Amino acid sequence: MAYNQQFPAKTPIIKFKEQDFYSLWDHCLNRGLLFEDETFPAETYSIGLPLLKGKNLSNLSWMRPKDLLKGKSEPVFILEGASRFDIQQGEAGDCWFLAALGALTQSPRYLQKILIDQSFSYQYAGIFRFRFWRCGQWVEVVIDDRLPVLNNEYLFVKPRNKQEFWPCLLEKAYAKFHGSYANLHYGYLPNALVDLTGGVVTKISLHSSSSDLMTMVKTAAETGSLMTCSTLAGPTSESMRMANGLVSRHAYTVTGAEKIEYRRSWEYLIRLWNPWGKMEWRGRWSDRSPEWQETHDQRKSQLYEDKDNGEFWMSCQDFRDNFSGLFICNQDPISLDHGSMLHERWSQMMFKDHLIPGNTEGYQRDMQYIFSVPDSMENNNVIMSFNIVTNLKAKDKTFPLKYEVFKVDYQHFQERLPSTFFSKFRIAERGIVFETTCNLTECFSLSPGTYVVVVSEGREAVEFLLRIFLKMPDSDRNLDGSLNMRALQASLPGNDSQQNIFYKYVQQGLDIDATQLQSLLNQEFLRGPPGDTFSLDECRSIVALMDLKVNGRLDQEEFSRLWNRLVHCQSVFQNSPKNAGILLSSDLWKAIKDTDFLAGISVTRELLDLMKLRYSDSTGRVSFPSLVCLLMRLEAMAKAFKNLSKDGKGLYLTEMEWMNLVMYN
Repeated sequence: MAYNQQFPAKTPIIKFKEQDFYSLWDHCLNRGLLFEDETFPAETYSIGLPLLKGKNLSNLSWMRPKDLLKGKSEPVFILEGASRFDIQQGEAGDCWFLAALGALTQSPRYLQKILIDQSFSYQYAGIFRFRFWRCGQWVEVVIDDRLPVLNNEYLFVKPRNKQEFWPCLLEKAYAKFHGSYANLHYGYLPNALVDLTGGVVTKISLHSSSSDLMTMVKTAAETGSLMTCSTLAGPTSESMRMANGLVSRHAYTVTGAEKIEYRRSWEYLIRLWNPWGKMEWRGRWSDRSPEWQETHDQRKSQLYEDKDNGEFWMSCQDFRDNFSGLFICNQDPISLDHGSMLHERWSQMMFKDHLIPGNTEGYQRDMQYIFSVPDSMENNNVIMSFNIVTNLKAKDKTFPLKYEVFKVDYQHFQERLPSTFFSKFRIAERGIVFETTCNLTECFSLSPGTYVVVVSEGREAVEFLLRIFLKMPDSDRNLDGSLNMRALQASLPGNDSQQNIFYKYVQQGLDIDATQLQSLLNQEFLRGPPGDTFSLDECRSIVALMDLKVNGRLDQEEFSRLWNRLVHCQSVFQNSPKNAGILLSSDLWKAIKDTDFLAGISVTRELLDLMKLRYSDSTGRVSFPSLVCLLMRLEAMAKAFKNLSKDGKGLYLTEMEWMNLVMYN
């Protein structure tokens, strides 16, 4: 059974093409050079011949921002904050990426991960870096700042303000990430949304009523979700402007929704933005339309702007008539039921694997992934999300994997299911693929029980990440012993209590240290005898294990990952055989086996005995704080070995690397 789970939050940032930003930066600064990227050179093949067809290449040059401005002003990375209005699409048909990027600018917590803190003033060396998410890991892409210019015009994204260059440089990094600018020419919105966030994309049907559709969009916007959409195809395969002002076969960013009083009733509106810039909708509720003149709604001055900036309002009915799909991206799955955001809680399982073509042995052992659906669940209780790394181009419209879901009897389930088990009579769900190549999210309604996902059939070798989200029951579990029921209620994704608890203990800034974490955990998570509380030393250890920025503190995102693990540890602790609020060292093997985030990690008998000595007291009892420290340290150290080892069998560290590893983590 394939249980090689990988948790992206804990894995290091991958260096694309093995380029280390700081090493390259220091090299250039020490020698007084400007960086020139040999892995994505200033050559025509970095652009791609399809985008240069019919153009006079003798007039093509690559210029740095300082040279483009010709001394009239100094370039800046971001001027007065990053905005979707900083973006104007160029020659590449990458509206699918720019629409997703436009949505990203409305969510600073996502955007900062991509852009990082950079400038043209502080120790400038012509080198920049950006991060994208791929198959469960963040990948850092390094570029130089030479931009392709043809006939003194930007070939691709044009900065609206001549001094501001973050959109141009980010687009170049994304082109390098995909091989060339030409590889960005036509693509799929879900792929860009996932690349920019690592989130889960849900496709929303546009058949809902206008009020429901408006409320869904407004509610999703309030949760910080990213929203994009696409128009229907026109008479040709190319994008072209239609009489109503929209562009066929084109991606837009959804930026808001409102209802407005109009002729003694309500009109439901959707606001959109076009990456092309000035081309806008010309129909009802467009800029300068009579509807805006006739409405007497008091919010008119707040909503209506007559600006030629690519953003416009249209009615929900016109939106449904002209667009083929609405994509909503969030870090965790969301459900919108008649416009209401359900306060759902989800548990998550992750599986990372490779599929090799040419294997004709049927359902392979390493292609089976098991999960269980809790009792008393409603519809749409399981969401499966695939993220693919493949060499497929955008023109290939078929998903490179096939998967099926089978219901099984867990009591008879051992290492793997034989190929004779699988038949059409046992299939619970068959994966249905809409038009996409790299990212797929599907929702299922499964009855309680144990299931196995079987992945098969690949045209070529692919690496993939499968995330299975299971909706958790609303009713609280009957917890015993010293654990606080509020902790379980406040812990899972979709509940604002976790965020509120975090900010309750933040004294200054946006993060917490070990002392603040100790108060938080003991007051919000536990209510047992003093001996069962988290000590300051245990909290220092926990901070070190979760501290990705290595600053001795946890920000909200790091705390969220910690909280999810705490809740899972809580469930493991409560499921101990004694079930009386205690865990004996003799039950540690079962506790480790039942911990989802330790799946795939082997523990020998000798190691188990050492952990019993380290984490149990003189009576053989393991407290809940000790169990948390044990499970989290076991995960961190196992993954540290895997990340540092080149062959999976051993590793070599310098003395200082070893000391840094063991003395902090």
